[in-house]
Order: sequence, then C-alpha cells, then structure tokens
Amino acid sequence: MREKVEYILVKLFLWVAKVAPVSSMYSFFKIMAHLFYKLDSKRRELTIQNLRNAYPEKSMEEIQTLSKDVYTELSKTVTEILLMFVDRFDIDTAVVNKEEVIKKLETLCQNSPKGIIAMTAHFSNWELLAHFLAKHGLPMLVIGREGNNKLIEEKITTPFRQKYGNDSAYKDNAMLTMVKRLKKGGNVGILIDQKSGHLNSVKVDFFGKKAETTTSIATLKEKLDPLVIPFFIARVENGKYKIIIKEPVEYSGNGDEDKLKKMTEQYNRVMENVIRKYPEQWFWLHNRWRL
Repeated sequence: MREKVEYILVKLFLWVAKVAPVSSMYSFFKIMAHLFYKLDSKRRELTIQNLRNAYPEKSMEEIQTLSKDVYTELSKTVTEILLMFVDRFDIDTAVVNKEEVIKKLETLCQNSPKGIIAMTAHFSNWELLAHFLAKHGLPMLVIGREGNNKLIEEKITTPFRQKYGNDSAYKDNAMLTMVKRLKKGGNVGILIDQKSGHLNSVKVDFFGKKAETTTSIATLKEKLDPLVIPFFIARVENGKYKIIIKEPVEYSGNGDEDKLKKMTEQYNRVMENVIRKYPEQWFWLHNRWRL
C-alpha cells in the first residue's frame, strides 16, 4: 500500500513539473534547498565540516558561503533532472560544447576494442551526462543503488535512465555484470565518489584525507584492460553545461604490491582536480570520510 501511495504522489509531482513555469520550478527548489539548509542542522554541519577539511586555507565565512552555494547548485540539478523526466529539457541544446564532445566520442569508440569504463562522480547533473553520452554513441551499463520503492524504480526511474540506450545494474551483482559487458566490448559507467564498504575497497587520499574507495575500476582495468576515461559535466549557467573528457588514465607502475590501491588513488586524484575547479557542484552533503 505504501509503495502505491508513494508512486501516485511521484506521478502527481511529475505532472506538476510538466505544467509549471520553468522559472517557478527553479525558484521553488532554490527556496526548498535553503530551507533544508537551515532546518537540517546535521546535514548542514556535515557539509561545512567536509568543506573545512578539504579547504583548510579558507576562512569560516568563505566555507559557509560555499556550503550555501552547494545547496543552491543542488537545487538547480534537481530542477533540471525533473525537467528531463517530463521532456522539458533539451539535453543537446544544454551542452555548449556538443560538437566537440561528439567528435571525441567517435574517436574513443573507434579505439576501444576492449570497451570503455566511464568514470565520473555525483557532480553537477550526472544524469544529463549519462543521457548525453548514450544518445551520442556511448551507451553504458550504469552501476547504481536500487531504489527503496520497487514500483517507482520499475515504472519511472529505470525507464528514464534507459531512455537513450543505457542499461542499469545494481551494486550487489555489479562486478560479474560489468565483466560480461566489457568482454563483449561494451561500456560501463561507474561513480566512485561515495563511501564504499570494506569489501573490494581501499583507503586512499581524497582532498587530503583517507577515504574508503571502491577498487572496481582498478580491478577491471587490471583484468580486462578497457580504456578508463574520466567524464564530468560542469554547469556554466542555468540550463547550460560543458562536458569534460579527460585523457585515458593509465598506470605506469610494474610489479607493485599495492597496485590496485595506487591505481585507485590515481582515479581519485583526477576526480579531485575537477571538483576543485567547480567545488560548489559536488555533493558535499555525503558522509564521504565517515565523519
């Protein structure tokens, strides 16, 4: 019964998103984000503490301003993902470097017989990134967490994520599924910026502190040698984005005892460098360092 009620409420919310003025939606979610910032002290303090640890050189005033910017940017992401759900957001028009990205994708796909691991993070509008890549030649098996409401997951979330050819897999059986996809020359998308369990993970540096990080990318690279390509999408203004494609990440060390750990640390370093350029667009609300 609870699942059905939640499903009906989500459908109603999507209907409102389909008819409400876009400017009103941006305003509404910005207000809600700021309200959430004020009322949820636990999440607010976690965000501030994460930022203080990552940027010890910044003053408390700068940190507090940045923490509010994080919530504002998140409100824009929520708004734009919702608009994507109801087909009111043109992902091609949104990407300012569209032609450049499409040419780069063509080159990568032509030179990746062993498949591609698209490495990214909960950064800016990551759902838009997955949609755009799939639509323009890089459909992926995307690894994520299964939603708590199976009805919403099956009828709303999964169809949305598979709209342009992506497939979804849940973390429980992810490794075997990824291996099968890469062995066929397919592509896999993995977000590695959230805390991982002790199994198949290592503690590596991330913004100057040790963070439990999955070794899945390093393990797949070691076993199957796909291209590991970091992809990110940065918001440049409301409704407009720039896609960032980094060079394939290769590890040059040989015979290292801690090879998987060093490879994983290398991936974290690439991710950190991008986040540092757009700090307000990363999901600092997450307990990344298990504070």
